[in-house]
Amino acid sequence: MAKSRIRPFGTLRLASLTLAAMFAAPVLPAAAATPAAANRAARTPAAAPASRDLTRIVATVNGDVISNIDLDSRARLFAMSTGLPTTPEVLDRLKPQMLRQLIDEHLRMQEIERRHIVVPDKQIAAAIEDIEKRNGMPPGALTARLKKDGISPLTLIDQIRTQLGWTQVLRQQLGEKADITESEIADRQRALKQDVGKPEFRVGEIFIPVDDPKNDADAERFANTVIKELRAGAQFPLVAAQFSQSQSALNGGELGWVQPNQLDPEVAKLVEQMPVGAISNPVKVPGGLTIVTLQGKREVGHDIATVLSLRQVFLPFVGALNPQSPTQQQIAQLEKARHISATVHGCDQMEQVAKDEHSTHPANPGDVRLEGVNPPVFRQMLASLPIGQPSKPLVSGDGIVVMVVCSRDQKNLAQENTQEVHSQLLAERIENASRQLLHELHRRAQIDIRQSAA
Repeated sequence: MAKSRIRPFGTLRLASLTLAAMFAAPVLPAAAATPAAANRAARTPAAAPASRDLTRIVATVNGDVISNIDLDSRARLFAMSTGLPTTPEVLDRLKPQMLRQLIDEHLRMQEIERRHIVVPDKQIAAAIEDIEKRNGMPPGALTARLKKDGISPLTLIDQIRTQLGWTQVLRQQLGEKADITESEIADRQRALKQDVGKPEFRVGEIFIPVDDPKNDADAERFANTVIKELRAGAQFPLVAAQFSQSQSALNGGELGWVQPNQLDPEVAKLVEQMPVGAISNPVKVPGGLTIVTLQGKREVGHDIATVLSLRQVFLPFVGALNPQSPTQQQIAQLEKARHISATVHGCDQMEQVAKDEHSTHPANPGDVRLEGVNPPVFRQMLASLPIGQPSKPLVSGDGIVVMVVCSRDQKNLAQENTQEVHSQLLAERIENASRQLLHELHRRAQIDIRQSAA
């Protein structure tokens, strides 16, 4: 399934790790003390006597402490990455649901440690480096931004560590069931052929678990806060990656192309009526609430699209651009972009220039569906740009991009290949295993939420 993945002018995207890469990550033997345990100990009140009067316990999970500092940092991280203001009122609205997310993460991390799974620090560092690259940030800039906004970098590190480790838990839990057989892929492909012409929907989801009916009101208030920001322009994949408690969060909430019978009946009824691009109200589903967005509609087997192959060079600005008063560095970057636009001939040369310039965005963004590119003026430029000829410099607030269209082909994107079917089957099994295991961990856990945090 091809989709638009051009992101030359992206906002901050945190912890959006691909499912395939995480499920393939190695399981390492246990260490004497895990980094996650050490991080938790470092943030307990006993480890910070100077601020003991400011630190209090808001919950315990099987004896592990969640402090008000942990909760405040997670709420600030969520607000920062989704564009919410970090005012006390907003943070207070976020905290009840953020606390439940932290409880779930503690349960996951305890299971990770019980199974003696250690996530290497270099794997976490690589994930953070990937976040920085996709956002055009130099190494170390994300940590600096977190500190500037009053957020401990350990907040993000712990979240990524838990995501990576939990995937290894699920791989162990599934065992041989994680191996999708050729016959299972063939069965799914035969079923798809029989459904040619039936409606199919590309759906994104944000799942908000509700483990106790008394928490319904809090969950719905939080969901409405999230929906308000999504409808005001916050990016759905970003919010899903930060908050959704479904395994699809690892892919920015992306479910891919699904048929109505693959969705909860209430969700299926909704997406059949939604316009493309809409954000739903909260929908009650087994285990909680879900927020969905409809990203596309088509018929099974029929989805003719124009697919582009591109190469790009991104030249970042140091500091935000003020068009009325550009800095010398920004002027120099514009001159460099004009030179590239005037002298580069073809995709191979553009790729080499991107390498020479240490471009912070990938030279090859992958196949891009023209119809899904926005804004329309950008789409029109890509549609009319001669093959192999660089674009004029495209200036944004954080840098300049120059692009070359390598090819422009008509393809039927509804013809799912073997890898796409394999990924869909695997994702379904992982999601089921994740929800079942987390439910069991909740059932067995000793969880104490202090009245001041309720």
